[in-house]
Amino acid sequence: MAGKITVITGPMFAGKTTELIRKLKRHKIAGQKIIVFKPQIDARYHERNIVTHDGDEFEAIPIPTEKPRQLLYYIENADVVGIEEAQFFNNKIVDIVRHLAYTRGLHVYVTGLDMDYRGEPFGPMPYLLAIADEVLKLKAVCVECGKDAGYTHKLVDDGKTVDVGGAEKYVPLCLDCWLKHRSDKQIQHIII
Repeated sequence: MAGKITVITGPMFAGKTTELIRKLKRHKIAGQKIIVFKPQIDARYHERNIVTHDGDEFEAIPIPTEKPRQLLYYIENADVVGIEEAQFFNNKIVDIVRHLAYTRGLHVYVTGLDMDYRGEPFGPMPYLLAIADEVLKLKAVCVECGKDAGYTHKLVDDGKTVDVGGAEKYVPLCLDCWLKHRSDKQIQHIII
């Protein structure tokens, strides 16, 4: 029996982790065995658990981003698998998600930023979005104008794409406000 792949995506502060935890709690109520993984590099709020910006948390196992295959050691009796911040893992995570859903018949939830702060597809997320049975694309609130925000803006552009952080480094913006912060060269690259 084939499983299901659900990808929850959007910019920073859109509620991706909140939505994942909400869905996982429903599976827990149904008596299903849940196991959650997160990238080891993301220890913003907790070394082990996944944690929302509001402080809600769910037990998780940290996995090295360059070795996502390690999660296979933990899923023996799982019914549901959650994978947090998938943009930080290498592309092998795509084959692992396929294996979990197609071969093991598990329901796999994946969260991650669909775009980096430059507006470029982020890591393996485009591939995960392509194979998903269900995609939830969430919006945040633009911190500058209050509209729906689909973009993540890095407050100080130091050139690092992988730079784990929270509100001290990133804010959500709508397209109009995000474009105001881009240079002419950056906008031309997006348009051409």
